[in-house]
Amino acid sequence: MRAPVDTFAMRGLNVATLLAVLLTLAACGTTPQKPPANVPMPPGGKVKSPVRQDPTLPALPAAGSGRGGYYKGDGPGDNPPANLRDVPDAEVRNEPYSTRSNRPYVVFGKTYTPITDNEPFKQTGTGTWYGKKFHGQRTSSGEIYDMYKMTAAHPTLPIPSYARVTSIDSGEQVIVRINDRGPFHATRVIDVSYTAALKLGFLGKGSHQVVVERLLPADIDAILAARAAPKPVPSVVAISIDTPVETGAVVQPEVSTQMLPVDATVAMPAPAALASGFYLQLGAYSRADNAEMGRSRLAPYAAALGTLGVVQAGNLFRLYGGPFSSRAEAARAAANLPESTGIKPIVIQR
Repeated sequence: MRAPVDTFAMRGLNVATLLAVLLTLAACGTTPQKPPANVPMPPGGKVKSPVRQDPTLPALPAAGSGRGGYYKGDGPGDNPPANLRDVPDAEVRNEPYSTRSNRPYVVFGKTYTPITDNEPFKQTGTGTWYGKKFHGQRTSSGEIYDMYKMTAAHPTLPIPSYARVTSIDSGEQVIVRINDRGPFHATRVIDVSYTAALKLGFLGKGSHQVVVERLLPADIDAILAARAAPKPVPSVVAISIDTPVETGAVVQPEVSTQMLPVDATVAMPAPAALASGFYLQLGAYSRADNAEMGRSRLAPYAAALGTLGVVQAGNLFRLYGGPFSSRAEAARAAANLPESTGIKPIVIQR
């Protein structure tokens, strides 16, 4: 069992690996190293390996350069893959928690007790990232850390599990797989991978204020259902949530490009297509009347959530807010929704 260590203190190194590293360093210090014949020697006699720099990535000091504020040689990789901004969120799935990785443990004299129940968890604090120093090392879950995947380390969230991380400054939002322990610092709440930090907008800054929200099994089921749902353009109409309704009055809904399913039992005008954009999925219901109750309950927040409406997809009635012009704008709206609503929005694109 790997003993938990500080995220910036040799994460994942076991005793055998440490000895191997020390022997290698010793050998490097006693054995003359010859540069390749086709590489010219620069002034000072040191060979510099070529570094491929993706122009779409932030310009960062190299790992081990002594610049950039990295901890003991950590930092970016020399040859990051292309199109990292297009890497999708972690593929969520409900899976059993690891018995070995979720036992209480002690680091720097403090006891950490991992979460093993299904209670909601949300916290705000400083998010940081870790990269080259730990790339290829074994994590607390037993998986190998890949700085170019969407993963993260957290002191107490279950391993394995998933979390939605939102940058308070940029509004960007990602879903990461929790597969390691750390950070063990009073002001930091999560260490994300290099790619996750890039997508959240704080790769060059090193840290950012973030909101970390655990995805419970029900949340994961909702995400999987949304991904599996057919994607045809639904027929929709919209009813303004601000329109007062008198007792016994018949409301004639205005046809628009917003969202509300046509009730087959009521004659409606021909609806238009759903507008494209980013939306917040605010709930999924098996009955239309329950979806309408959810919509009414969120009416006081319509100014921030956009037009509230319901779309029927198969046997489910999904409550949406929007549209928003960007994923970041939708994420900011989700972050500003009061916790008292009990709603955990999911950002989707139509």
